[in-house]
Amino acid sequence: MYYNVLKAKDIVDLGDEKFKREILMEDNDNCLSVIAIKKNEIIDTHTSISDAAVYVIDGEIELHFDAEKFKVDKGEILMFKKDTEHKVAALKDSKFFLIKI
Repeated sequence: MYYNVLKAKDIVDLGDEKFKREILMEDNDNCLSVIAIKKNEIIDTHTSISDAAVYVIDGEIELHFDAEKFKVDKGEILMFKKDTEHKVAALKDSKFFLIKI
């Protein structure tokens, strides 16, 4: 069991990178990660092997699913089913939790 108190906004430091992922916990297909992405960058289309939720810690992102897109602001969460093809676009410098269950 983990007994750490972390400040979510400080977990990932991008430096000069456009996108960075820090895995906090992982067990088989279950995972808790923090992802940081710079404004106007895109995480290309991919499919999640698990049901997932995205919680925006800071910034604003847009998730694209087929013909639909959803803007997710700081403090908001978006959940989606596994095998759903999607991509992520950063509308601002952003950090978010990715929770796969």
